[in-house]
Amino acid sequence: MKTAQQLVADAKAQIQEINIEQLATILKNDPEATLIDVREPAEFAQQHIAGAVNYPRGVLEMNIHNHPKVAASGCEPALALEQLAKAPIYLICRSGGRSALATVSLQQMGFTNIFSVSPGMQGWLDAKLPTVS
Repeated sequence: MKTAQQLVADAKAQIQEINIEQLATILKNDPEATLIDVREPAEFAQQHIAGAVNYPRGVLEMNIHNHPKVAASGCEPALALEQLAKAPIYLICRSGGRSALATVSLQQMGFTNIFSVSPGMQGWLDAKLPTVS
């Protein structure tokens, strides 16, 4: 048996993470960066980072093909997903656990340029960085 903490630790050993300061710099320099918030819709509705798209961890794999950048490409969904996967994708949750697990899942789908943000929205809020609701 593994605890949730052990699953997250295993996931973090397999992924790349960035911190909130790095994410803030990325978003400042590239407002079109792909940021996916994997928290639940109610959490996202309370406050989130401008430009983030909400796909809860439980449906991320089933909905990634609906990302606005995929739809806007006008390409066949599989080709559009390949294009989406070429640019860096940043996943964020409340504390970094769900985003780590989601990062592993997307890696299993073939995404290679993907990063989990740690310590997540709680760190973003603690740093008093801007949010929208």
